[in-house]
Amino acid sequence: MAVDLAKYIDHTILKPEASIEQIRVLCQEAAEHGFAAVCVNPVFVDLAAHLLRGSGVKVATVVGFPLGATLTEIKAAETKAATERRADEIDMVINLGAVKSGAWDAVESDIRAVVEAAEGRTVKVIIETCLLTNEEKRRACEAALAAGAHFVKTSTGFSSSGATVEDILLMKEVVGDKALIKASGGVRNREQALAMIAAGASRIGTSAGVTIVTI
Repeated sequence: MAVDLAKYIDHTILKPEASIEQIRVLCQEAAEHGFAAVCVNPVFVDLAAHLLRGSGVKVATVVGFPLGATLTEIKAAETKAATERRADEIDMVINLGAVKSGAWDAVESDIRAVVEAAEGRTVKVIIETCLLTNEEKRRACEAALAAGAHFVKTSTGFSSSGATVEDILLMKEVVGDKALIKASGGVRNREQALAMIAAGASRIGTSAGVTIVTI
């Protein structure tokens, strides 16, 4: 059975130098191809929500991005500000220092603060798999589940590497049907996207969405 790849794609521009015109093009492409969402930096949430109104494409933004080292109360405030500007989904970066310190209560409470501030909107927890051991990946996924997050996500795309099939399989082992998985970072073509989906991903975060669905 053919896979409708467009429904999996979070069409993404998160580079710091992104322009208003690039966001306009991103939203136009997302609406044209029927992507699941666009993912933009917080300063562009208002614009993206305006451009995509009535299109069915959701607006996602990032919190604590890309390092995850922001104070929990700031992550919660970022989330609240984003939802006030009509963000539908929040992609937050986990407290990586707490992960590496084994401070799992802090990891979980950091995520829970964002989930609560999102008030029912979809929260995706970026665990930055390339920086973690397999055991840390498992524990991070467990913390996301315990905190009520809707997705676990592989990567910011700003660290040393991105999504791998192996990591998607590991994450799926942990979350099962209790949460969804977003593969992000380095997914550039149709074959890679299909491999991630086959391994268990429900979303693909990529700046190459048009290429993936057209070539």
